Amino acid sequence: MAVLHETGLIGTPVPVYFETFAPARRAERPTVLMIHGGAHTGACYQRTVDGRPGWAYAFAERGFRTVVPDWPGTGRSGYVPLEALDGATVVEGLGALARRLGGPLVLLTHSMSGAYGWRLAELHSDLIHAVVGVAPAPPGNIQKEAPVYAESETTIETEQSGRRVRIDKTRPVVPTRDFVERKLVGESRFFPRGRLAEYAAGLRPLPPRLLLERQNVHGTQLRVHDAQKLAGKRILVITGTDDLDHARDVDGAIVNWLVESGARAEFCWLGDRGIVGNGHMLMLEANSDQIAGIIMDWIEREA
Repeated sequence: MAVLHETGLIGTPVPVYFETFAPARRAERPTVLMIHGGAHTGACYQRTVDGRPGWAYAFAERGFRTVVPDWPGTGRSGYVPLEALDGATVVEGLGALARRLGGPLVLLTHSMSGAYGWRLAELHSDLIHAVVGVAPAPPGNIQKEAPVYAESETTIETEQSGRRVRIDKTRPVVPTRDFVERKLVGESRFFPRGRLAEYAAGLRPLPPRLLLERQNVHGTQLRVHDAQKLAGKRILVITGTDDLDHARDVDGAIVNWLVESGARAEFCWLGDRGIVGNGHMLMLEANSDQIAGIIMDWIEREA
């Protein structure tokens, strides 16, 4: 099926650049809004590390209009001052895009953007009919606070992925080799390591406030304020077996919280399907098409 590719930009409340991948013949299906994780842009859904068409194309070829933005202040979305760039600002910008697109929407998030997704689903529950969290960050409602070992006006020492780190609060945080190799790739059997340097070269610095929120430093991770807005909503959490920060019990706890909040939440631990060895970057790994198929099958089950 032919895919139509367009670009767009909304200017308020903050600039948000987005790309649309749509089937040439529109089917009666929800729009899929794909939100990237930290240190990435929407490009992670457009092409895999080994050069194949990514999830944006796979979903569009199956009949879903697919919209892929860059976070406000990230990639091509335009400048937002670091001191103003927090999770609430990201959610405000992505929420404005969701309102422009109209419903019904399926919101697909990854990693850091998982926390944005839970809040977006609360604030725009009338538009967002389903959520897919790919190794998603939990909401601040259930995330443990990271320790703070030392802090000044400009720097902080805390913990990230089991390692003590020192973060400069005044400038973007450049992904380190340790972050790439341990956190993003880890022990994955499906990540093409021959492309590791090329992949790492395309990563983006992380705005410091967003990174500290992700670690829930001082309890700053985004929270869901009215969990009843999630009641009845279809939600899928999908996680690989070899993801450093997303063990089965960690992401399972998110699903348990969602169920307790009344959501129709399901957990797809890939190992239960006989798929063993995926790391954190499911949309970029060698079996990404297989995982996209699992997600699309789930969406279509009650679309």
